[in-house]
Parts: sequence; structure tokens; C-alpha cells
Amino acid sequence: MPLALLALAVGAFGIGTTEFVMMGLLPEVADDLDISIPTAGHLVSAYALGVVIGAPLLAAVTARMPRRTVLIGLMALFVAGNALSAFAPDYDWLVAARFLSGLPHGAFFGVGAVVATSMVAPERKARSVSLMFLGLTVANIAGVPAGTLMGQHLGWRATFLGVSAIGLAAMASLALLIPRAQQSAAPPAGLRGELAALRSVPVWLALGTTVAGFGALFAAYSYVTPMLTDAAGYADSSVTLLLALFGVGATAGNLLGGRLADHAMRGTLFAGLISLAAVLALFPLLMSTAWTAALAVALLGMAAFVTGSPLNLMVMEKAASAPSLASSANQAAFNLANAGGAWIGGLALAAGFGVTSPALAGALLAVLGLGVAGAAYAVDRRRGVESSGRERVVAGRVPRPAETVQR
Repeated sequence: MPLALLALAVGAFGIGTTEFVMMGLLPEVADDLDISIPTAGHLVSAYALGVVIGAPLLAAVTARMPRRTVLIGLMALFVAGNALSAFAPDYDWLVAARFLSGLPHGAFFGVGAVVATSMVAPERKARSVSLMFLGLTVANIAGVPAGTLMGQHLGWRATFLGVSAIGLAAMASLALLIPRAQQSAAPPAGLRGELAALRSVPVWLALGTTVAGFGALFAAYSYVTPMLTDAAGYADSSVTLLLALFGVGATAGNLLGGRLADHAMRGTLFAGLISLAAVLALFPLLMSTAWTAALAVALLGMAAFVTGSPLNLMVMEKAASAPSLASSANQAAFNLANAGGAWIGGLALAAGFGVTSPALAGALLAVLGLGVAGAAYAVDRRRGVESSGRERVVAGRVPRPAETVQR
């Protein structure tokens, strides 16, 4: 695999760290800025809103720019947002800085996925995407716990200065390792062509699968701490280590999904969603003992992230003339899944169905995602697209978008 994938993974590591570390720093931020923890929780929402707005917007605006330049520019915006977070004088400024930090998130992964797949053979595309996303999953193992500890001992502002330093390292890596060929590589369609590609029904079905599938994950994961403490009997001090197990499972699932999707993209997606539904349905039983609860957390991460690479690659292939915008929109869909899944899981709790009920709500969402994926498969069958979901290699070459019948 090209060494340039390491540069993309470094950027993904920084983005993953800043996205999730705020959840661990809410008490420190609330105390320092003299606000309540629920009010501090809006800082998480501000970042997610930045992702949802910035992902398609920045991908569309930079459609004709060289991809190497776009990636470095997006990471510069990321560094600026986190540096402003570190020096925010009050809550309102911090909200604005968190929103700014989220703007480049989706576009970075969208353009990065296009760059990653352009540097490898067709049969290794999903694996290249999974290696880029490796930085995101490893952030849950190392970056988020380290950032949380730094914030608790040195102050939360130090954490965001540290994340800014990671962003600077990513900019240097991108400048050194991304091939110069990517400096002149830009999508030929332009803004109008990129937007037109999103009118496709298969693209929206793929995005819908992302929303439902990862909504299933976040319906449960958003409330995994009370499940571990109230149902499985863990002490609060043990939760951080258990959440690292989720990161380990997510990393393993991401790598496995990338490898399997290169052989059977659609089959990997279906298998991942079925596994996710099964794990979530078994959560009430698995949370009854300490060791099975730990296993459940790891399996949840693995089952969910097996679907990551095939979903991203499928969206890119359905919008073959606008892969950057489509992949960026998929990141926006991921964040909508985060917010929507947490809301649905909260409804189950509020209805009095028990502390593990969000997982059962998640299982239903996973089944819904499977249904949407099945509908996408049916549409492809009617349009004559190969059921494997992979681009066909004809006479040793990858077909042009017009030849894939994926419009």
C-alpha cells in the first residue's frame, strides 16, 4: 500500500480525536467556563453541525481544485479551529470554534477517500479506504483517552493545543507523501456536475443505509456507560478502559471490512448489518455479567465498522462522476446517524423500557438499514449493475463511469 495512506491516517487520527474527546472533557469545560454540563454538551452538537454543513459544502466548492491542495487546506482549517478552541475566552467563542473545527471533517474524508482509491489497483480500493479510516478508529484507542487525561491534568485547553499539533503534523505529512500527481488531479465535472450526481436514487439509498446502519450503533453507544455501570456492575473508573475495547473492536472491524469488501462489497455490507443487529439484540443478555459486557462492547465496534469501507466505496461508485462530494455527504450522513441514533435511544430510555433498551432500538435500526441496503440492491438489479457491487475490470482496465450503469 502507498505510504501516502499514512498521511491520510494521521489526519484522520487528529479528526477522530477532536470529534470524540469533548465528551470526556465536558466536566472540565463546564467548570472552567461556569456553565452546566448539559450546556457544555452543546459543544458536541456544534461540531456535528459543522460536519453536516461543511461536508457537502466544502466538497462542492473545492470540486475543481487540486486534491492535494484541498487536503492540506482542509487540515489548515482544522488546525485553526482547534487552536481557536484552545484560546476561546468564553462559551460562545468555544461553540463557534467547535463549529469551525467540524467544517473540514467530512470533506477531508471525502477527498481523502478519492485520493486513497486513486493510488491503488481496483481490487484494493476498499482496503485503501479502510487504512485511511484506521486513524479514526485508533483515535478511540489512543487519542481520546490520552486527550482526556491531558485535559484532566493540564486543563482542557492543552488538549486542543495538542490536537492542533497533530493537525500540523498531518499537514506536513500530506505535503511530503501525497504524490505530486494529485496536485493536478481534480474532478472534471465541476460544481454543477458534482451536484447533479447527487440526484441519483442509488446514491440516496446508499446514504440512507449509512444513516440507519450507524444510527443503530449510536442508539446503543450513546448510552453504553449507564449500561456498563447499572446493568453490568462496572465502576465508573473502569468505563474508559472498556470504551478503549470498543476502539479495538472498531479497528479490527474496519480492517476486516476493507479486506472483505474488495472481494464482495455488497456481501460484506449485508453481513455487517446482520451482525450488528444480532449483537444489539443480544445486548440485554450480554450486559448481565461483567465479562460478557466487555465482549459486547468490542463486538459492537467490530460489527459496526465492518460496514464502514463498503458503505463509503458504494456511495463513491454510485456517484462515479462526483466521488468527492458523495463521499463527503456520506460523512454528513454518519453524523446525522450520530444525532438521530442518540435521540432514538433516548426515547427508549424515557419510555421506561430499561437501561439496555437503547440497544434494542438500535437493533431495529440495523434491520431498517438492511432493508434499505436490500432496496438499493434491487434497484441495481433492475438497472443491470453487477450484484457484486464492485467496478468491473474489462480487459485489464477500470471502466469509465458511463460504462458502470451506476448513474
